[in-house]
Amino acid sequence: MNWDKEVDVLVVGSGNGALTAGICSHDMSKVETGMAADVLVIEKSAHIGGTSAISGGGVWVPNNRYAKAAGAEDSFEAAYQYLDNTIPKDKVERAMLKSYLKNAPKMIDFLHENSRVRYVSLGEYPDYFSNLPGSREGHRSMEPEVINWSELGDDIDRLRPDGAMYVAGKYAITQREGKKMIEDPAEKKRVVRNMLLRYYFDIPWLLKGKGFSRRTTGGGAGVIRLFLSLKDRGVPLWTNTALKDLIVEDGKAIGAVIEKDGQLMRVKARKAVMLGAGGFEHNQAMREEYLPEPTNTQWSAGNKHNTGDSIRAAQAVGAATALMDNAWWCTTKEMPNRPYPFLSIVNKSLPGSICVNMNGERFSNESQNYMSFLLETFAQYQEGNPCVPAYMVFDQTFKNRRSVWPWAMPEKMIPKAYFDEGVIAKADTPEELAAKLNMKPEGLKQTFERFNGFVDTGKDLDFKRGDAAYDRYYGDTAFTPNPCLGKLDTPPYYAVRINPGDFGTQGGMVISEHAQVKNIEGKAIQGLYAFGNNAAAVLPTYPGPGSTLGPAMTFAYQAAKHVFNFNDVKKA
Repeated sequence: MNWDKEVDVLVVGSGNGALTAGICSHDMSKVETGMAADVLVIEKSAHIGGTSAISGGGVWVPNNRYAKAAGAEDSFEAAYQYLDNTIPKDKVERAMLKSYLKNAPKMIDFLHENSRVRYVSLGEYPDYFSNLPGSREGHRSMEPEVINWSELGDDIDRLRPDGAMYVAGKYAITQREGKKMIEDPAEKKRVVRNMLLRYYFDIPWLLKGKGFSRRTTGGGAGVIRLFLSLKDRGVPLWTNTALKDLIVEDGKAIGAVIEKDGQLMRVKARKAVMLGAGGFEHNQAMREEYLPEPTNTQWSAGNKHNTGDSIRAAQAVGAATALMDNAWWCTTKEMPNRPYPFLSIVNKSLPGSICVNMNGERFSNESQNYMSFLLETFAQYQEGNPCVPAYMVFDQTFKNRRSVWPWAMPEKMIPKAYFDEGVIAKADTPEELAAKLNMKPEGLKQTFERFNGFVDTGKDLDFKRGDAAYDRYYGDTAFTPNPCLGKLDTPPYYAVRINPGDFGTQGGMVISEHAQVKNIEGKAIQGLYAFGNNAAAVLPTYPGPGSTLGPAMTFAYQAAKHVFNFNDVKKA
């Protein structure tokens, strides 16, 4: 076979998992052989980072070094008990859960000790199923340490710019700052003041005309730190380079056909092909083939270049797949003429808002974790309840206190299309609001009355909103007796349409504890590895904030260990 290029390791994708794979392959090969492997990382789009770069950047790793430094009490046994109670046994093998819990802290140690990667422990961010045995109310999730865009130098325009952790699209905030803004009006003023001062007094940065702050947080900060670490090692990262086919010989992956800048190339991979290229959330045909109805690419906040290429390529060479009927569900707000929908996580959880279906009825606990909320939405929809679309409804008091797009801007600036297409509505009574949305007026009126009664008692008798620690994370202590419940009684009333969206799919290749891709007979395809959203999820129920990026990075680390026989116990 004629090869256009030969490398030791070909890594497909440029999110957290793929970048971790590139770093680890370089370093581990150098330790074990005395010479760094020849690694090539390729990215389909023009920008680096994938969905990782536009995410919140959280990483869920029990017993991580940052939690221990903060004095958190946790154990492998408690974390495993929690996952065992959270994830059905028919979804994930227990050996995979144990492997994750054992190796994720080692992965964080490796990156901390050998690269620019740094995290901060989130002491108040609870596990998503905080009422289950083994759960913790903090210090299992981390967020990336803040970094400046300018650290990228000449590569500044290569990173995907659409970050999730921005206020008004330009002011970067951390998870901790966002939490303070919710729970304390004085802290909110301080955070906003500092945010504005940093932005408007940074004249050199303003002159660059980027339109967002030099300071970056969340997923963008995480990807910048990983990319700079990869660049430090001299590992090339080709953008505008797509995987077309895998090349397998005698049951072993030996390379791939790629398309670089419109030209096909055959790349030989002497050691391994590692797939970290995302899911299929923006492939409508695959969504309709696998995901529950209704489904629409326009509702997904995942990277628009994630069209399942690596999954299809692996299936073509006999790879087994699993969990293809599920995604990382999250309600989203689709706005006309915008490339990505907004994630709708925080506002619907706060006191003073509710979510209703087209009967004008609540159908779930709005403050629970977003995965569970949408799984209940789909279940209700399949039973015939009109939960798609649904609407987040609130009153003038909530509007004054919160920032809800697009109601955060002056009404005269809101495009007429938003009203015409039923994206938003405003009215003086619940009945009038419902009528504008083709919703049942009497249903919404009765829902208001019943819910306001729950606010008085502090107990949501329908969906137990506010009973769990996670519910209360996005609560507001100014509201008593339940920080998740606030009345809707101050006209006018507002509505924003929310859709059953996602930030990626979770089905893909079945992998081993070493991230080896398995075939339909359950045997490893030699030389082929996968992690991230193009592999079947290891934590599919989303047990805590960062349940996608944690496994992506950990099994990328596992893949490099396996390829280069790296003994992390010996090197620890």
